[in-house]
Amino acid sequence: MSFKIFISSVQKEFAKERKWLADYIRKDAILGRFFDVFLFEDVPAQERNAAGVYLDEVAESDIYLGILGALYGNMNAKGVSATEQEYNEAGKRHKERICFVMKADKREQKQERFVEKVNAEIVRKSFSTYDELRTAVYAALANFLVSREYINVLPFDASKNAGITLKDLSITKIRSFVKTAREKRNFKVPSGASPDRILTALDLMDDNGRIANSAALLFGKKPQKFFISSEVKCMQFFADRVSKPMADYQVYRGDVFELVDQATRFVMTHIKNWVGTRETGNTAQVPTKFELPYDAVKEAIVNAVCHRDYTSNASVQVMLFSDRLEVLSPGPLPRGMTVEKLSRPHRSIPVNPLLANAMFLMGYIEHAGTGTEDIIDKCKSWGLSAPEWEDDGDFKVVLYRKNATENDRANEGVNEGVNEGVNEDVTKNLSDKERLVYALIKKNPDITNRVLISKTNFAHATIERAVKKLKEKSLIERVGSDKTGHWKVKR
Repeated sequence: MSFKIFISSVQKEFAKERKWLADYIRKDAILGRFFDVFLFEDVPAQERNAAGVYLDEVAESDIYLGILGALYGNMNAKGVSATEQEYNEAGKRHKERICFVMKADKREQKQERFVEKVNAEIVRKSFSTYDELRTAVYAALANFLVSREYINVLPFDASKNAGITLKDLSITKIRSFVKTAREKRNFKVPSGASPDRILTALDLMDDNGRIANSAALLFGKKPQKFFISSEVKCMQFFADRVSKPMADYQVYRGDVFELVDQATRFVMTHIKNWVGTRETGNTAQVPTKFELPYDAVKEAIVNAVCHRDYTSNASVQVMLFSDRLEVLSPGPLPRGMTVEKLSRPHRSIPVNPLLANAMFLMGYIEHAGTGTEDIIDKCKSWGLSAPEWEDDGDFKVVLYRKNATENDRANEGVNEGVNEGVNEDVTKNLSDKERLVYALIKKNPDITNRVLISKTNFAHATIERAVKKLKEKSLIERVGSDKTGHWKVKR
């Protein structure tokens, strides 16, 4: 979509500014994509009356951009200048009018009245130099694009620029949503309400009937038709790292609720499930316990689907390794949130607030920002190692499959004697994991990451983070390549 700008001013007063401004708009990386500029001086010589040419161009333009200085300019038989005629024509045809008034100690009398008229009818900006004019024009044109959502300052889920219509949404899904939301969260909209009313109540439709992106993610018949990367990829690996062949690989498509349910089911059907014995009592059920707590797995996947960056071309990835589950969500943590804050009470800062609200109403998430703490508590109650978070452009949560006592037993042999010769003053500011990795490297400078993983039972990502921290603290240095080199212990 291209919008035509008609630049209006007294030509002889602003000859250079008109040309500079037109060139600036045409060549700017953003403005040039959305705007074409008309200057009267660019029109080739012709027999038509000049007044007829410029008024026709105003009628064909989308924006009247007026630059008003001290001079009123040439007038027609009725005593009205060309600039004011253009301004009036734009108003009569309901064009967008933006005006910039040069600061001046004195203006011609008619120009002063014209400026007062403009000031009474529209919001105008003043300027003293061309740089100020250019900046003000850029801001005004940017606001024009924002108001029409060609430049998006709203969260992705609240934007309405994907061309979604009611025909693209499932009425059955909308009805089912209302039924569940009323039962779980006392949602006030009646079950028999029209789809328009339901979407409006959820802030998914505006007064003009435009539908927000998140409506397709929540209720779309084919959400991936609009947002192809909104799928979830689930992978199972035999080893503790990405390797071929994969044990299983599935790509799930559908609305956000279907994605969460399918991905959670994938994990739970691919991990161990301890089965007890039926004992005498009031129940005939056999006790079972999954290797990972269901609620923690689902919470991790819900967070990834709800809070991901939907403008990214990447998909949510759920990767099940022999020793851990990794859930990768495209996009970093929200501004103001850090990995450290996730392990303690923190504010809820949803990346996609409308999506989060709808998932809350369905009982999939809580508003209070307790999701990550719940994951920690569930893992601890299962006897598992604490989950880990990573934020490196994309956000990842790691849930460990082996419980804490198994990890401790696996590390007992490593810990025996491994700290001999290690200066406690050097390692006092290290975590237990970093201290263990340091001790193993000090004992054997030729040790590889694979052996470190084997001896510690740590995940590959944990080893990499520990090594990075040791390098940052100038405790170790890599000499030679990763394959044939060795470690130099500096302290």
